[in-house]
Amino acid sequence: MDVAVPPSTKTPPDPGPVRTADPVARLQGLDVSLERNGVRSPILHGVDLEVGRGEIVGVVGESGSGKSVMSMAMLGLLPESSRPRIDGTLEVAGMDLRTAPPARLREARRSRLGVVFQDPMTSLNPTMLVGRQVAEKAGSPQEAVRLMRAVGIPQPERRYRSYPHELSGGLRQRVMIAMALAGRPELVVADEPTTALDVTVQAQILRLLADMRDEIGCSVVMITHDLGVAAQVADRIAVMYRGRIVETGTTRQVLEHPQHPYTLGLLGSRLSLDSDRSRPLWSLPAEAAGTAGAASGGCAFASRCRFAVEACAEGVPTLDEVAAGDGHAEHRAACFESGRVGDRGVSRTLLDPLPPLPDHGRGAPLIQAAELECTFQVRDEHGRRARLGALRGVTFDLQPGESVAVVGESGSGKSTLLRVAGHLEKRFTGSVRGPRGTDIQMVFQDAGSSLTPWMTVREVLHERLPRGTDRAEKESRARAILDRVGLPPAVLDAIPGELSGGQRQRVVLARATIVPPRVLLCDEPTSALDVSVAANVLNLINEMRRELGIAVMFVTHDLAVARIVGDRIAVMYLGRIVEVGRAEDVIARPQHPYTRNLVAAVPRPGTIVEPLPGEPASALDPPTGCAFHPRCPVAVPECSSTVVGIQLTAVDGRSTADVARRHEVACLRRGEI
Repeated sequence: MDVAVPPSTKTPPDPGPVRTADPVARLQGLDVSLERNGVRSPILHGVDLEVGRGEIVGVVGESGSGKSVMSMAMLGLLPESSRPRIDGTLEVAGMDLRTAPPARLREARRSRLGVVFQDPMTSLNPTMLVGRQVAEKAGSPQEAVRLMRAVGIPQPERRYRSYPHELSGGLRQRVMIAMALAGRPELVVADEPTTALDVTVQAQILRLLADMRDEIGCSVVMITHDLGVAAQVADRIAVMYRGRIVETGTTRQVLEHPQHPYTLGLLGSRLSLDSDRSRPLWSLPAEAAGTAGAASGGCAFASRCRFAVEACAEGVPTLDEVAAGDGHAEHRAACFESGRVGDRGVSRTLLDPLPPLPDHGRGAPLIQAAELECTFQVRDEHGRRARLGALRGVTFDLQPGESVAVVGESGSGKSTLLRVAGHLEKRFTGSVRGPRGTDIQMVFQDAGSSLTPWMTVREVLHERLPRGTDRAEKESRARAILDRVGLPPAVLDAIPGELSGGQRQRVVLARATIVPPRVLLCDEPTSALDVSVAANVLNLINEMRRELGIAVMFVTHDLAVARIVGDRIAVMYLGRIVEVGRAEDVIARPQHPYTRNLVAAVPRPGTIVEPLPGEPASALDPPTGCAFHPRCPVAVPECSSTVVGIQLTAVDGRSTADVARRHEVACLRRGEI
């Protein structure tokens, strides 16, 4: 009997010392400052980095570390309106970018440099066909079609005539890569090219970047806040903090022998499929008040460092070679304690075990939905009216105090299901019963757009309290909820634009829980956050479950997050739930081929994940039978004509009569894989 085979992984060899005799990019002692509203701020401080020919360098760090400014400097794209001031060496593709005339820079960006930005929708012209945009760089429509086919865009002749908004996020990113490939560039800068993408699409984009290097011999600088993503394809990794490179080395050196406490913290904050669920997630300490602009007079990381010594406050450490015991001399770190940091490690056993969740029993569900069908009227790529089936026969329940994580690729119906459960979407058939009003609250992915920009945090929180609450009580409860979410009282007077992304997400959680709801609905609240900030938000949600008894529905595309936050995991594909069961069972013993591929696509440091073949089917024209069968490695002929509802299955021979261990799968071959 055939069984599902997860995508294969390849472990890239450690390249050892990198040859930089003729680097494609050389930054030495690079200082960059920008001006805003008449105030000049230093952004980069003495950055040293070389990119060898044919090398992939991953540049990693939290938001605000200077990664994107460095990448824009390497492309000569720093905005003139900010009056950039550049000192030091900045040589890219044989040019000194500090003195190169604008005409030469434009020609270099056309033929010798390529770029892939985080959000292709802001980089592609929305009024032009994507094929014409590729052809503009490639020189001809025929070459544009060839490039689009080379980056895996299906039916490139047809997609040539599409507008950006008619393509999925993954296809738009492939268009950007096709444009970057035109002219066979010497260097491609990829600035957060996979942020907020599904894990399957992320695997495809990373595979493309690696293939691009192998096929045309270009170098790649990949900017990311996720060490695990960089480690899949990078030969070397440079870690940035506050405008400085604090550690650099081969991928294996940085992963196995981290020599800077910041690198150690980033590694410790990463979630994996085997993260300890019995303890809080480890995370970097928050920024100390008053240190946000520190750049000199000591190590900028000292206020957050668990290993700081007296010397850290007195001088700025230089990026020096470290004796890490790994056999290479290319490993450097800017730390007075380098050589000893890696031995200390990040021990989660230092964190107290979490108390058990309250036992709410299994009585009447808080939310119960049956046979949900949700269809929207839209226009297809030809401008004709069409019907999009967002939900197709979905049945689910949420028990008191329970957390259910809903996972799946973009377009699977996750967010629509959440909106129906929260009574925010009325266009559906079927039935849904559950709390309404203040008993059910929603936390959206983009905290900035869900907070009124001109209201202070105090006004946002006071607005949620019942009418008739006196001012003193409002103030007391606002301060108490801020303390619960880990924010200082000073935040009360701030408006959203004055807060970081993590702080805004905490304010949204405070607003949603200042009057404790029975159900909290979370739609991708951590997908765009730095790994350490995301760990803090997940810890906070788990604390609220324990302390307030809140039930949670949590939508995410990240299975590692789903495992941490969910008691159960429900997997969706093209409007249907295809598998649901205990989180540990779904991760360790997935019973649907789609779930198996999602698990296999989770980034693992040091491996290159082979992506799931094909694109998700369109909800405008879903396949007959099982919607996953065109991509399924174990499909049989009956799969193309038979729709299988969600049914109980045995996991490792256990009895499915055990309600607490119910595992349900919508697959003809359930129990065989």
